[in-house]
Amino acid sequence: MFSDLYRAMTVAERYAYTKPVVIRGATDNTVFQDNCRRDEMLEKFGDKRIRLSSANTYSYSKADVTLSEYVENILKPQKLGQLGNETFYWFGDNNYTEWEELFNIYKPPPYQVPRMTGAYSFGMAGAGTGVPFHFHGPGFGEVVFGRKRWFMYPPEKTPSFHPDKTTLQWLTDDYSKLHPDDLPSECTINKGELIYFPDRWWHGTLNIDTSVFISTFLAYT
Repeated sequence: MFSDLYRAMTVAERYAYTKPVVIRGATDNTVFQDNCRRDEMLEKFGDKRIRLSSANTYSYSKADVTLSEYVENILKPQKLGQLGNETFYWFGDNNYTEWEELFNIYKPPPYQVPRMTGAYSFGMAGAGTGVPFHFHGPGFGEVVFGRKRWFMYPPEKTPSFHPDKTTLQWLTDDYSKLHPDDLPSECTINKGELIYFPDRWWHGTLNIDTSVFISTFLAYT
């Protein structure tokens, strides 16, 4: 117990306000993972309506569909020629009351930032999808299934990107042309792993596989 508490305090002190960090083995969410499998989700929540968002930076359009419709007809790999404002996928916009049964199973990261509390954002998306560069408050991102690649810049270094291009298009068209001084920090988060991102850090994400993920966004109470 003491070692776990010490580890949590150390992580908070070293990274809370300064830089992102990948965390492995923080919690055992095996039960949550089992409840997030495709057949389980469709059986329990297939008729539930979810809100999709467009995958561009500054203007998120919305669309409401059932989970069954999303999984069966929309949850597909990203097409390279399709812009972010034409791509809809499920990341966040969850009604906590409606998803309380599932969220109550989740074991959140055992770390705290002083005077902040967390709110969950749950979703799933196809291979090649992702959110292009943006920033917001601090938080944790956990991969439940699949793999997610993260590209990150500190607040003082604004990345060069087209707001309606997908992360896949940016990676294909722009990444290789970057000067070495302009390359982002990057990592790949695997099943059961977490990333912590501090306040206002620019980040873009790319789902390498069809992925299920949950974020814990932090805000001052």
